[in-house]
Amino acid sequence: MLGKRGELYVVIQGLLFALVLFGPASVAGIPAWPLGLTMLFSFSGIVLIAFGFVVAVLAAWNLGRSLTPLPYPKKNAELVTTGLFGYVRHPIYFGVILLAFGWSLYTQGTLTLCYSLVLALFLDIKSRQEEIWLCQKFADYRQYQMTTSKLIPYVY
Repeated sequence: MLGKRGELYVVIQGLLFALVLFGPASVAGIPAWPLGLTMLFSFSGIVLIAFGFVVAVLAAWNLGRSLTPLPYPKKNAELVTTGLFGYVRHPIYFGVILLAFGWSLYTQGTLTLCYSLVLALFLDIKSRQEEIWLCQKFADYRQYQMTTSKLIPYVY
């Protein structure tokens, strides 16, 4: 069902991210965000979007040849625990979460915020399966799990 290497996870993740970016931002009857804070939300959103983009790109760079869109590790993958991976085990997911919540703040869409929450929860679920496969591939992964946050540095 999920595909041998987690292909369905990638499809669902892409659809959720597209929903964040292009889905309806709100519906009639849901109160608008506070008008006096519009500029603050927009600016904060831009900062999160930029930071999330940089984090995701740097994390992809840190992975080098081990980078794959699939949660199943490549045959020739090496365990990366330095750079951004020294702070969080899934920095690309962290960057995507920052991007999604940044977009929510920028658009001030209540539904967009809900989509971002669903995307973050989904990435947590996806990372659980990914970590099962990483533990099977790398003997050192369990120790890495115990010393490094999963999705949000120093928090979770």
